Amino acid sequence: MTYLLLFYEFFKTGLLAVGGGLATLPFLNEMATKYGWFSVEDVSTMIAVAESTPGAIGVNMATYAGFITGGVLGSIVGVAALTAPAIITIMLVAKFIDKFKTSPLMQNAFSGLRPASMALIAIAGLGVAIPTFFNTDALLAGDWSVAFLWKTMLLAVAIFLGQKYLKKIHPTVFILIAAVAGILLKL
Repeated sequence: MTYLLLFYEFFKTGLLAVGGGLATLPFLNEMATKYGWFSVEDVSTMIAVAESTPGAIGVNMATYAGFITGGVLGSIVGVAALTAPAIITIMLVAKFIDKFKTSPLMQNAFSGLRPASMALIAIAGLGVAIPTFFNTDALLAGDWSVAFLWKTMLLAVAIFLGQKYLKKIHPTVFILIAAVAGILLKL
């Protein structure tokens, strides 16, 4: 039964998470709170693993979440369910590509999907940023002395500036630097 539910949830995610892998985060957070298959904190770990491994972020996250939920078979079910809507859509679009390309209705639909995907990505970004930069328990308790996680804030600013001004350095280098800094600074 868990595998059917896992398939349903990831199929729904693949169908509705327009905008790429980070747009799946609200769905993963919902799964965490609704089913308890993994914690909301695990979602941050999923992001770190998905971002630092080869492949599509959404697929990597489905693999990780599926594995936590149901082992290797859970990973297979999660990835199959997440990618099924895209495969079905691509097969349908390929059949009617000439009609879709020039259709004002489809162009308007995609214009409407852009802000929706941007909102999903922004919500996902906030969902990752808040527990990364703030000790939410201390923040809620009003203990401002430990509410801000300064080390992670400084690391994020350093990586941001490095990416912005050192464009010749491959992003993988920054991921490795962040991993080493996480180990050395015990983040």
